[in-house]
Amino acid sequence: MNLILFGPPAAGKGTQAKRLVESRKMVQLSTGDMLRAAIASGSELGRRVAGVMERGELVTDAIVIELIEARLPEADAAGGAIFDGFPRNVAQAQALDAMLAHRGAKIDLVVRLKVDDEALMQRIAGRFAESGRPDDNPESFKVRLDAYNTQTAPLLPYYRDQGKLVEVDGMGTVETVAAAIDKALNAPR
Repeated sequence: MNLILFGPPAAGKGTQAKRLVESRKMVQLSTGDMLRAAIASGSELGRRVAGVMERGELVTDAIVIELIEARLPEADAAGGAIFDGFPRNVAQAQALDAMLAHRGAKIDLVVRLKVDDEALMQRIAGRFAESGRPDDNPESFKVRLDAYNTQTAPLLPYYRDQGKLVEVDGMGTVETVAAAIDKALNAPR
């Protein structure tokens, strides 16, 4: 099964993806984690990406698609992937569909975590104070949230029209959200 966890930054996608990795043995393909790893490696790609992320901007489609494509064999071997932070626009969604079709696979389900923007701002302020991640500072978070609302949210009709979109209230406890996601995953299609 290939699953997309969809929602704005700090909606809880990473937390839910990690739970699904443990319970369902799927591979999590988190573009944020992959980009942070590139930065930590000190590679040329990492240096280019660091400045972009610190400003709260989005890296190019080409870089993100390259990172995802490199990890697809791992997802194939595990029997599926959880896409977290990808796709973020229709062009990326179409590229993902093409990459998966080439492998005889497809996106099976898109779970949208519905959350409140103001609550996210409070959540991110706490997370920044705790972790100090440069891309979690409140100023760059506002840029990321705006980018999500203007560039990524338009993907909802793309997946709704395919009958793949399920919406889950992302404002509950981790356990409540997890139960709603499990219900969606276990529903007959």
